Amino acid sequence: MQEVGENETEVTEFILIGWSGRLKSRMVLIPVYIVSYFVAMAGNGLIVLVVIYDPRLHHPMYFFLCNLSFIDLGLITAIIPQSIVNCLVERPVLSLARCFTQMYAILLFGTTECFFLAVMAYDRLIAISRPLHYTFIMNRTVCIFLAAVTWVAAFMFGIVPSLAKPSRFCGNNEIDHIGCEVKSIMKLICTDTTSRQITMYSSSTLALILPLGFILFSYMRILQAILKMPSEGGRMKAFSTCGSHLSVVTIYYGVAIFTYLLPPNKKMHEIEKIISVFNTVLTPVFNPLVYTLRNQEVLGALGRILVQNKPGIQY
Repeated sequence: MQEVGENETEVTEFILIGWSGRLKSRMVLIPVYIVSYFVAMAGNGLIVLVVIYDPRLHHPMYFFLCNLSFIDLGLITAIIPQSIVNCLVERPVLSLARCFTQMYAILLFGTTECFFLAVMAYDRLIAISRPLHYTFIMNRTVCIFLAAVTWVAAFMFGIVPSLAKPSRFCGNNEIDHIGCEVKSIMKLICTDTTSRQITMYSSSTLALILPLGFILFSYMRILQAILKMPSEGGRMKAFSTCGSHLSVVTIYYGVAIFTYLLPPNKKMHEIEKIISVFNTVLTPVFNPLVYTLRNQEVLGALGRILVQNKPGIQY
């Protein structure tokens, strides 16, 4: 910390005290983090490679799945390696720049995943409700446009509100959390943060509620389209293609709403830290498992790649 006035000290680093005094908990978390990181990296990386190398998967659903895996790779890389390092010491110290870099990365990748899940719901809606026009509607240009809009929207909703007004920290530099989490950092700002909190809370709410509302609307339309199908086999296949996405949406939004939309509560703070660990580990590991084990096309593509010595990229 640096002296900025006669009785005032400017914060230049943060001390994470979320797991201070809990050596056994940290020792348990380290192997959990390591195993989860390698499983998530392998699973999501495998999906990206399979989708790129197998020309049979070069269509919209797998294009968006590849993007989702890339987002998960960014999210776990922003969180887990630093969390492992933090667990090795009693009171980990992070510089202001490193802490804010982690916070912005979590906000960007987390918000992007919200919007991408909505885009994937739209893709399923078109595929099921308008199968004859699917390739025309979801062409390459549209897919790239939707992906670009998703990243831009995530930046506008997740990053811009936190940059709208410069933060000034002074005095207390202890973050009662296991990482550089935005709500915990906001508590350390020594200037009036009322307007900033309202802006960030509103943007977080919109970033969660708008995509979730669109997903619910899409699945209402999907359900209507499925019920109109004359073939039971067609209905089962349609439900199967949506099952993986629905599982991911349920877990991701359930944890996100609990973490970011519920009002602050001292009694819930400890539970929130545990949920944060749960979310960090579960989502990136769960997504590739669901999308590979439940998807015969991905498993078939993986089998073909394992058989071939040097798979080529075909377009």
